[in-house]
Amino acid sequence: MKPTTVTISTFKARCLALLAKVKRTGQPLVVTRHGEPIAQILPPPSGPTRTPWLGSFESTGRIVGDIIAPAAEPRDWEALHT
Repeated sequence: MKPTTVTISTFKARCLALLAKVKRTGQPLVVTRHGEPIAQILPPPSGPTRTPWLGSFESTGRIVGDIIAPAAEPRDWEALHT
């Protein structure tokens, strides 16, 4: 696969879009100045994807006791005493 070539002025004007295209297509990009290559942009290496942190402790908890009943008897609450 032949890399796409762009001039440095085009790269400067469209940098973010060109970087997104390299990532999306996986095709390298060569940046030139006066027809001479000065940089090559490569796609990121494909590696293991990160495990999402939401729900990562899903099976680590343990319920001990009644989770619905109040933690203390109503007579123990000072706010209820008038």
